[in-house]
Amino acid sequence: MFRTEIPEYVKSILFRLKTAGFDSYLVGGCVRDSVMGAVPHDYDIATPASPEAVEACFNDLHVIETGLKHGTVTVVSRGHPVEITTFRSDGEYLDNRRPEHVTFVSDLETDLSRRDFTVNALAYSPDSGIVDLFGGTEDIKAGIIRCVGDPETRFREDGLRILRALRFASRLGFTVDDATDAAIHKCSRLLDNISAERIFSELGGILTGSAAERILTDYSDIMFRIMPELEPMSRTTQNNPHHMYDVWTHTVKSVGAAEPDRILRLAMLFHDCGKPACKTTDDDGIDHFRGHPEVSGRIARVILNRLKSDNRTKDEVLFLVEHHDIQFSPKDNRLKKFIAETGEERFGRLLEVKHADLKARSEYSREVSLPELQRIEGIFREMKASGTCIQVKDLAVNGRDLIKLGVPEGKAVGLMLAQLLDMVVAGEIQNDREQLLAKTRHLSGKFTEM
Repeated sequence: MFRTEIPEYVKSILFRLKTAGFDSYLVGGCVRDSVMGAVPHDYDIATPASPEAVEACFNDLHVIETGLKHGTVTVVSRGHPVEITTFRSDGEYLDNRRPEHVTFVSDLETDLSRRDFTVNALAYSPDSGIVDLFGGTEDIKAGIIRCVGDPETRFREDGLRILRALRFASRLGFTVDDATDAAIHKCSRLLDNISAERIFSELGGILTGSAAERILTDYSDIMFRIMPELEPMSRTTQNNPHHMYDVWTHTVKSVGAAEPDRILRLAMLFHDCGKPACKTTDDDGIDHFRGHPEVSGRIARVILNRLKSDNRTKDEVLFLVEHHDIQFSPKDNRLKKFIAETGEERFGRLLEVKHADLKARSEYSREVSLPELQRIEGIFREMKASGTCIQVKDLAVNGRDLIKLGVPEGKAVGLMLAQLLDMVVAGEIQNDREQLLAKTRHLSGKFTEM
């Protein structure tokens, strides 16, 4: 059953194709999501009409030749882009990624049979209802990801489908059926042919899914295939009172303990990857991992660079990895200064990282460390609630005020603001406009009145 209301901008496309004499169906993810009771984010349509016939049918609308070679055009209906693709069968996949050519066909069954998983091989039209030729609706009910046809064939066609299977399983909380599971492990080498950008995109989807912990556990070989630097963690034990798992198991559990935010979960994935290189064992047989945050940061940087991470994600993840083990006493004056230097958003994320890390440790570690972490959180909440100056933008003066006092424009203004912030955070002066201006005059040697 298609459980959600089809938007008018989609209905108008289906109606116009029908009026022109062409059957048309909603296909793929929008049908899957609706069957599951979720509102689809976008809608794809399949039809026997050729791309040229589709363009002619919508010649009064904005039409984009998205992938004309593969039969896809995008029609902008009432401001919404909708992809319309001609029924097709695929030629050979010589590069394990895309067919060398496609052949346009007239029947829906042939088109659905080339799709990756049964839950995505569903179609719907207002006239025909749900068209399910491969058991997709039953697999949705059972919570199963299963390839259409022979799994090895599907993965040899497109190696990215290996990660797509894991992403769907993670996001939907589904399990992978036995034959598809076996093929994933057997065909993992095909991932060597996939672009770094696509791997990174799918990895983000896997990590932010509700079943990320289970997927990382069951498919560690796939993770190590795309990130071989992580594999030593699976062989590194942690014989000390603060841990009860090997490094990889601790990592996987910490990912599952973090909120499903891409940056947070990437940080948890990498936060201890430097431990194997840092491990030492003392005379009592206790393991230590001194300096591992810095080493983890270096390894994470290599991986994120290779996977073509965007700079913002990389910067945020590396900060969290490199600082995840930083220790502060709630009574330490450096804490407030660190919060100010870090910024409210980053420090809040760092606290989340510390919580996720702690949840994946031993009971002893949680008992010892949790009260102190909670006190630090309390100080942070109090600082925010009381309007305590945390960042330069919170100061009662700004750069223009300093320039009027004679501070040279440019770098000097930034340095002066940073110095004022340090003094406010340290409690040396109040965040009061007149006090800050007076201190600026003193520090700069300028006594020009405003």
